[in-house]
Amino acid sequence: MYLNTHKLFIYVALPCEAKSIVEHFNLKKELTVQPFSVYLNKDICLTVTGVGKSAMAAGVAYTQALFSSGEYCFMLNLGVAGHKEYALGELFLMDKITDFDSQRSYYPSQAFSLSCQAGSIQTVSKPQLEYDSLDFFDMEASAFYETAVRFCSSEFVFCLKIVSDNQCSSVENIQPKQVSQWIARHVEVLDLLLSRVEAQAALVSQFEPQLFEYCIQRYHFTVNERQQLKSFLNQWNVLTGHQGIEIDISSLKSAKEILRWLNLKIQDIEFYL
Repeated sequence: MYLNTHKLFIYVALPCEAKSIVEHFNLKKELTVQPFSVYLNKDICLTVTGVGKSAMAAGVAYTQALFSSGEYCFMLNLGVAGHKEYALGELFLMDKITDFDSQRSYYPSQAFSLSCQAGSIQTVSKPQLEYDSLDFFDMEASAFYETAVRFCSSEFVFCLKIVSDNQCSSVENIQPKQVSQWIARHVEVLDLLLSRVEAQAALVSQFEPQLFEYCIQRYHFTVNERQQLKSFLNQWNVLTGHQGIEIDISSLKSAKEILRWLNLKIQDIEFYL
């Protein structure tokens, strides 16, 4: 239906989490895709993955294989989560994601802030009926993050969760229609995210073409390595506001060494929200 021009990839577990987003952005279902329900417009690709870590990881990887251009994009996991105390329907941006089974934790550092509170989430393998932690609980966030960062920089990966259950109203009380209504209440945050994505994409399209050409003329870059080079130069521009970067060609002997050097330079950037 569309060329691979999508700047924002949204991943939800349930159809009721997708409904309000599909309506708000006028997304159209891609009928050629069978394993997952995928909805598109020229800027957004939304995938309904199904519940659980395996389903989320598969949905992210499958959609990226089909619809990613290999260029700059943002990725978002939006869905419901339980919390001990917070009121139903409140929206939070996760700044710490922990896989309950492996106890591995991740700390997203987004390229910009959004107009909602921050929180920490634990991803579990089955619904939680006891609320004995001040963390959020869901069943997909860690798998989303682990898979998403294979396809784009962690600064461009977001996890937004809406409180669906707490110690006063358990997970067993969640109603699909209510979930859609909660997400509809917060759709302006997605408008903000998309506007930021579009602004960043316009900047990134100005990635150092001369430096890119300079590198590929002097070293042999495979097709995949050229994409990595573009990605690193894009990330540098976004995170530094287009500061110049000088590559010491004399000390770097191969394409792999240049990519490794750029990656380390990006990791050393002091980043502030």
